[in-house]
Amino acid sequence: MGLLLDNMHIIVYIKNMDRKEPLQVVFFETESGNQPVRDFILQRPREDRKEIGADVFTVQKRFPLGFPLVEKLAADLWEVRSHLPDGICRILFTVHKQTLVLLHGFIKKTQKIPAKELKTAKDRLSEFRRLCR
Repeated sequence: MGLLLDNMHIIVYIKNMDRKEPLQVVFFETESGNQPVRDFILQRPREDRKEIGADVFTVQKRFPLGFPLVEKLAADLWEVRSHLPDGICRILFTVHKQTLVLLHGFIKKTQKIPAKELKTAKDRLSEFRRLCR
């Protein structure tokens, strides 16, 4: 069911969008055992951690979602956006089978995602794929 606003915008309302089975959530782990996204989140203030956690939980229960909470960046790469006092926290992730894999996190203060941050996420996605073979 949709309400046409104009040629550019459509509002869709679906009751009870929760998944029957929420996705599992895991932190990407480097070969040396580090979990960069977990470390990033733990360095944030308590209120920020709560906001990030709530947004990731929403994605876990309702994926696939769209803008403004989630945006697809590339093949098999999305971002969760959490609005925090010092900017927008971006958690870049992939979905493998029924698992949400958190690949990279950073605070974005500009309109465009910095190339360095996107490259880090894509490199970790490549490493994750290699390790899953």
